Amino acid sequence: MTPENLTDPDHTMTHYAAYPSLNDCPVVISGGASGIGEAMVRAFAGQGAKVGFVDIAEDAGNALAAELNESGHTVHFIACDVTDISAYQAAIAECAERHGDALVLVNNAAHDQRHQWNEVTPEEWDQRMAVNLKHAFFAIQAVASGMAKAGRGSIINYGSISWMIMAPGIPVYETAKAATHGLTRAMARELGQSGIRVNSLVPGAVMTQRQRELWVTAADLANIKQQQAIPEAISPEDCARMALFLAADDSAMITGQQFLVDAGWANG
Repeated sequence: MTPENLTDPDHTMTHYAAYPSLNDCPVVISGGASGIGEAMVRAFAGQGAKVGFVDIAEDAGNALAAELNESGHTVHFIACDVTDISAYQAAIAECAERHGDALVLVNNAAHDQRHQWNEVTPEEWDQRMAVNLKHAFFAIQAVASGMAKAGRGSIINYGSISWMIMAPGIPVYETAKAATHGLTRAMARELGQSGIRVNSLVPGAVMTQRQRELWVTAADLANIKQQQAIPEAISPEDCARMALFLAADDSAMITGQQFLVDAGWANG
């Protein structure tokens, strides 16, 4: 299959990089039905990868998979709550049965619901950690043996600049995302001898549909652009293109690092 870019509505853009090492490569993506996750599903499919993705949004996930499969790509969707670790690891195993053992894992699923620190209960703490951090560790656990057998693999953990810029109103989310970089560093050491690379991709203020609908006003967007060195809105596709590079063999000697896609806002 010839790679094509699927991140624009007409699927006609050809001026971004194609990565031959991603063609026919089994990829697993969490939270792939919308936002940044959807952009990554489209981007990896456009490279000819065999994409398996999970999400709790069943209708959106099924629609995305159907669209891409009808276009001749290889995409498999499983409705799954990543906080149910047994179900999530079973979904990863199902993807491996269909596409082969994952050689790329993208730990994208997260939830940045606003909250006040002095109102968080122990149960809410556990739930927020489960959706923003815990599943990433157990997904790594699920794919590592297959990657080790192949002698190669790339794991991409999604972080956030929120804790770097001390954003208000999401302290537990920020704690989980700061811990993500610790997870990346630890697992890069643990898995490096098996040829497996682990890196963090750290988005800035990405203008997903959810952010625009729930949080970001026109005034907020103007302020965000003022904080950034490049005064342009960051798109999900901007993050997806960095994920492609970190997944591909082009980044073969890069591991244990964090890569900010934030238009120059945070001091990483």
